[in-house]
Amino acid sequence: MSLELHARAVVADTHNDLLMAVVERPPERWASFFRERWLPQLRTGGVDIQVLPVFVDDQFRPEGALRRTLRMVECAHAIAEGNPDHVRLCLNGNDIDAALAEGRIALVLALESAPGVDADLELFRTLYRLGVRVASIAHWGRSPLGDGSGEDATGSRLTHAGVRALHEMERLGIVFDISHLGAGGVAHVLEIATRPLLASHSAARALCDHHRNLTDDQLRGVAGTGGVVCVNFVPDFLSTEREKQTIDGIVDHIEHIVGVAGIDHVGIGPDFLREVLADIVPPCCEGVDALTGLDSGTTLPGLDGPAELPALTQALVKRGFGESDILAILGGNVRRLFGAELGRPR
Repeated sequence: MSLELHARAVVADTHNDLLMAVVERPPERWASFFRERWLPQLRTGGVDIQVLPVFVDDQFRPEGALRRTLRMVECAHAIAEGNPDHVRLCLNGNDIDAALAEGRIALVLALESAPGVDADLELFRTLYRLGVRVASIAHWGRSPLGDGSGEDATGSRLTHAGVRALHEMERLGIVFDISHLGAGGVAHVLEIATRPLLASHSAARALCDHHRNLTDDQLRGVAGTGGVVCVNFVPDFLSTEREKQTIDGIVDHIEHIVGVAGIDHVGIGPDFLREVLADIVPPCCEGVDALTGLDSGTTLPGLDGPAELPALTQALVKRGFGESDILAILGGNVRRLFGAELGRPR
């Protein structure tokens, strides 16, 4: 029953860093490498909508951040142009509907922390023209727009430029992503946002007290905007206890967020790290955990990549979630949000 249900669902993954792996190949290999390495996994996992974050490593910041951002954006376009029978880069809800009707995977471009923009906010318009439709403004640390959750001790809100960035994104039709933003920044955004928000890959802080997770008040706040919180599958965000870092642990977080924010405001943002890191970090090298702040050796048994997403549906069925609720969680809620907000100017 769960496999049939998963096959019928619109599955939306709001955070997969696969662009980081693809862009490391020669440009002439971008489309084919995606087709060989990632497309089979997305197809096996039943992924219908895939958000592609543009994440710029510290080694490219600050001087090379915009160059790296543009290269990754071009990589996404090359993937779409080189695989026209399989994927489509989507600029709005109509594009997503068309892609799904044609049996193609809808790709949505996102900026993660926007280091190539910083305080030059006019570049949001440039990147919008290039197809970016989702953006966050901070990662682990400090940015010119606001502090990441790793700087929560500062208690800081958005900078003046950060406030203008939020308003510019709302004007353009770029969905604002609060994942990674510090607590003070999230509170500030919730005060001034006028359009629905997305948390692309965040879990529940009530179940795991990690600064990357969202408190119940923050969950209710996102729901109050009409937005969606997409649960992160990174083991360290699910629990501090290894035995609870399981598929059932993901369902625990989903169940909690449903109880706090409501069934219409929950999605999935897996953030599958293992394969991306394996592709970009040479076997000889050390220090990857210091770069990410995570235990890169930890994976979820039975769910460490997109091909295994049907296992989540099975776990949701086993937990007692109804069919309509499962369809909403797997992607229905994100599809609704993107249909209403993506690429739609104020």
